[in-house]
Amino acid sequence: MIKFSEKQPLVFTIADRCKTCYTCIRECPAKAISMQNGQANVIVERCIGCGNCVKVCTRKAKSFFNEEQQVLHLLKTKKDCIACVAPAFPAEFKEFEDHRIVVGMLKKLGFDKVVEVSFGADLVAMRYEELLLSDDHKKYISSDCPAIVSYINKYYPQLTRSLDPIVSPLMAIVRVIKELYGKERETVFIGPCVAKKNESDDPDYVLTFQEIRNMFETENIKSEDCEPVEFDPPLGGRGAAFPISRGLINTINIEENLIQGNIIVAEGRENFKEAINEFDNGYIDDHNLELLCCEGCIMGPGMYSEGKRYENRAYITRYVRRKLDNINVQEWENYINRFSSINLDRSFSQDDSRVKVPSEEEIEALYHKMGKHDKQDRLDCHACGYESCREHAIAVLRGLAEIDMCLPYTLDKLNTMVSELNIKNIKLESVQQALKQSEKLAHLGQLAAGIAHEINNPLGVVIMYSNIMLDEINPNDEAYEDLKLITEQAMRCKNIVSGLLNFARKNKVKFTSVNIADFINNCLKAVIIPANIEVEQKNYLSNFSTAIDEEQMTQAITNILKNAIEAMPEGGKLYIELNNEKENVKIIIKDTGTGITDDHKDKLFTPFFTTKEFGKGTGLGLPTSYGIIKMHKGKINVDSNCNPKKGKVGTKFTITLPQLNES
Repeated sequence: MIKFSEKQPLVFTIADRCKTCYTCIRECPAKAISMQNGQANVIVERCIGCGNCVKVCTRKAKSFFNEEQQVLHLLKTKKDCIACVAPAFPAEFKEFEDHRIVVGMLKKLGFDKVVEVSFGADLVAMRYEELLLSDDHKKYISSDCPAIVSYINKYYPQLTRSLDPIVSPLMAIVRVIKELYGKERETVFIGPCVAKKNESDDPDYVLTFQEIRNMFETENIKSEDCEPVEFDPPLGGRGAAFPISRGLINTINIEENLIQGNIIVAEGRENFKEAINEFDNGYIDDHNLELLCCEGCIMGPGMYSEGKRYENRAYITRYVRRKLDNINVQEWENYINRFSSINLDRSFSQDDSRVKVPSEEEIEALYHKMGKHDKQDRLDCHACGYESCREHAIAVLRGLAEIDMCLPYTLDKLNTMVSELNIKNIKLESVQQALKQSEKLAHLGQLAAGIAHEINNPLGVVIMYSNIMLDEINPNDEAYEDLKLITEQAMRCKNIVSGLLNFARKNKVKFTSVNIADFINNCLKAVIIPANIEVEQKNYLSNFSTAIDEEQMTQAITNILKNAIEAMPEGGKLYIELNNEKENVKIIIKDTGTGITDDHKDKLFTPFFTTKEFGKGTGLGLPTSYGIIKMHKGKINVDSNCNPKKGKVGTKFTITLPQLNES
């Protein structure tokens, strides 16, 4: 029977608290939690209600259906409600040495009767003993843990017939209460188990110990204000040991050696699954199984008090000893005899929630997508919350998990992203440097253009009149040489101004289509190449046609070629390479000269900066080349090394020009 749905789930996620640590996935025995968009959500139809996810989530991102308000309303409107207290209560209420204080607090809260579930455990244990000893051929799986029952119905439906057909202790005590006190009585179970909320319609309500403590606080019920009261009949016996490991065997109270070889006890989320799997595969199908989803009910997710497993067990065993020392055996036997014939039969319905396992091809394809190409790449590190890489891969293919949950995959992806980011940062720094250089040169260009235009006019007058005077004067005159010097220096000034104007590039570019390979050959012919310099050309062009201003670009290329030759006074090798890059043509000019220092690289395209001797350079060659290339909407990059310890010395200029159409 399904009591919960997507609209009203038994266990659910509080979204704003979930931090995707995968702990809940790791602890869920049914793998009933899906991870989508970084959010862990409970899958209602797969959930067995064990509450492990609630128990392990330190951020309280998992919670369960709360019935505090419904029960409080019930207690205030009806006076005949009966509380059924689970035998794990001594481990919860450790602060009270006298169990009657807890009973008194429950009665002050409004319960008319407070009954021990342990009497139901006594009845169930007796029926279970009959079942074990009546048929040695059929072996059973205990059905008192609702999470175990749900797990088998959903994931091992073929084993449903192996569940012992007996009600749980809680269902048994509710049937006893209905017969003893009247069927109209409302019953409320109080215990450590979340799965009990979905076990059956009996009892009417289920509260965890957490919820009952919250209700005590809400109603301001304190132990010192309550009178100690004994449990209402029927009182339990050895059934009080039911919540601890081997509790069922202890309750049966028959010689251990009769059944020791017949019953396997397994508890905890991994152990019970392993036992069921081996039972299903026939390895232990000659044994009965006593299974608990938690490590005993004393460690259930509904416990409010923190405690150690063996500490909690000790509180239970002390309570059982005191109970058995003081029990009215005759009264207990009278009640046992009275209800020995009560119907404790139960049947189970399969709720097959298994899904098809993906094919090996699909799993292998996902492994490759995650970079797990070999078996050694499948680490089974459990970081994703699954027991193996295979389980995780299957969950991904079923839509229950995400690839990014894999820690090695995510780290590799992160490392790749960091590497790519570093490369992009280096490129960005280069672009920023180029931008700074461009801005600096743009300002210098504007200044140079202004100065050049202002000087041009008076300089033209000086050149004109000095040439007129030079023509009119006798060459033998003493002033002739002075006038000649004036004319030469004025022409030198004119060339400098012309260079400044070329750098500023205020004049227009006249594009014509040229064969770039022939153009480079013509540029080589325009410069003088010493005999001790070897020229090597490589042509990888697929598209030779390029639109440039041939006159201006010749000036730019020859300036770079001259600098390369001058950098190799002792000889060397001049290397020129041409190739296409997308819609661009790339020209590489490389020399084996002395190289350029890092301090000088940033100043290469600055007007009047030169490393040549005084009088041998104006410092306008490279700035002019830069201006021409920029006017062609191209790029020029320099890579140079002057330190032999870092590799081969030399300088490489890379010029990238768009292959524009002629306009």
